[in-house]
Amino acid sequence: MRVLIAGGGTGGHVYPAVSIGKALQEKGAELLFVGTQRGLEREIVPREGFEIRFVPVESFPRRLSWKLLRAIATAGAAVRAAGAIVKEFRPHVCIGTGGYVAGPVVLAAALQRVPSVIQEQNAVPGLTNRILSRFADKVALGYPQAALGFRVKDKLVVTGNPVRPEIVALGRAEGARRLGLSAAQRNLLIFGASQGARSINEAVLAGLDRLLGLDAHILLITGPREFPAFVERLRAQRGGVEPWPAGGEGVRTGNLRALPYVYDMAAALAAADLVVGRAGALSIAEITARGLPAVLVPYPFAAQNHQEKNAAVLAEAGAAVVVPDADLTGERLAEIVGSLLRDRARLEAMAAASRRLGRPDAVWDIVALIEGLAAAKARR
Repeated sequence: MRVLIAGGGTGGHVYPAVSIGKALQEKGAELLFVGTQRGLEREIVPREGFEIRFVPVESFPRRLSWKLLRAIATAGAAVRAAGAIVKEFRPHVCIGTGGYVAGPVVLAAALQRVPSVIQEQNAVPGLTNRILSRFADKVALGYPQAALGFRVKDKLVVTGNPVRPEIVALGRAEGARRLGLSAAQRNLLIFGASQGARSINEAVLAGLDRLLGLDAHILLITGPREFPAFVERLRAQRGGVEPWPAGGEGVRTGNLRALPYVYDMAAALAAADLVVGRAGALSIAEITARGLPAVLVPYPFAAQNHQEKNAAVLAEAGAAVVVPDADLTGERLAEIVGSLLRDRARLEAMAAASRRLGRPDAVWDIVALIEGLAAAKARR
């Protein structure tokens, strides 16, 4: 079975594609990824051992401008480039996991009568997937609430969001060892999206004195672009920091460890007792697959405010505390995480609620959809 996978831009679109790809690889499928030269897929997909091809595509501005005209012209070129890839690879099924690159690839596949599945991660579907649902054969939903955003109901299947098998399988002790943390100590994981979250980083700096007094190790993932400025301000506040790990690219001071990026998120999540982060669909899927309690700070400029709606699902279930980005201060961050870490009963209750929401086998449900479409095409 040959499967073409298109998705990119942010980690929230790339990692679901990688998760599906790894599961299909276990089934013996031949895979080809399609992305853009500017997205995270350019680095992540080859790092995971997959072949990737690139097509030119740009985001569509919401307002009339010269950028919109250029994006329309680029879209035509992207469909033609994607069509050439489809014709050469001859996939049995095409998968779109979101990002602007999914549009031309899924459309090109449909024009060549290749069945397709699109995967919608959020509780509110994005514009690209709403359009593509007209051409796709199946739509795999991360949240049942997303069904309200699609007109074609008979294509919808609630699968949950795919997470990499190692996210679930890795033990706490091994995760802590791989990151140089202690499994015997409570660990607080703080991270934004794949590019980091400036407001979260600034809250850590503002609440640093109280956070350094917590009986827990803190692992902060700042995002690559935010890291230099964070370290400069950290040095100014603390009068110097140590490299961490020894000879590595991160820094430490007291019980705080900061890194620009962590590829081994399976280890970071396995070692964590509490997570602070954004409310992207992939992050939530991984958090709930591990059954972790969370403090969520939804990104306030997410399309259709989908992160706030994602976070609300966890809050209503009792799995998370939600703090609006505008209300996040250093004092409030330190107060919330401090009270949670001191209240083991509440943490355990939140963890149990998180586990009930988790769908660690979602990727196999998506693979079943893909195999079903491939089998149906073979019968035709």
